[in-house]
Amino acid sequence: MTMTADLSPSDLWVFGYGSLIWRPGFPFEESVVARLHGYHRSLCIFSHVHRGTPERPGLVLGLDRGGICRGLAFRVAAGEAAETVTYLRAREQATSVYLERHMPVRLDDGRNVKALVYVADRKHLQYAGRLPPDKVLELVRNGRGGSGENPDYVLQTHEHLRKMGVFDPVLADLAQKLAPGLGQPRPPL
Repeated sequence: MTMTADLSPSDLWVFGYGSLIWRPGFPFEESVVARLHGYHRSLCIFSHVHRGTPERPGLVLGLDRGGICRGLAFRVAAGEAAETVTYLRAREQATSVYLERHMPVRLDDGRNVKALVYVADRKHLQYAGRLPPDKVLELVRNGRGGSGENPDYVLQTHEHLRKMGVFDPVLADLAQKLAPGLGQPRPPL
């Protein structure tokens, strides 16, 4: 498992692109819509813990190479940083499928910060890559794990992204198939 060096005694920024958006699970001082360049949000991780099992995997989001990802950046007070990292490592690294990185993100208010980011490890056995849409739907529809049902994860993420003004065509299409009427078209510009 790749970890970062010891944290400096300053505030910590954490970039969320999936369930961290709607269930961060740690205290934070502010959250700001942000962009991470060089990666995109993708249902590219077989879930063996949170939304599936090894025998019946679900699919969860990962940051995969290429593109831009809009998400939320959370500022954590310096005094909470170490505890937050410990929490995130337990949550995000249950099977070590993500690589922990500190990467530059651009906040929508114009600030540039370095944030803690979890990116997909393409060498990990749970890396699913790009699957055909019918296989994605099958895995999501049947996935259930320690954090709940996989369709709920997709629907919650889609809904929260939509409220932020972020349109993810893959999640919108999947939401429409899982719960007709919820996969809203692209929001007006």
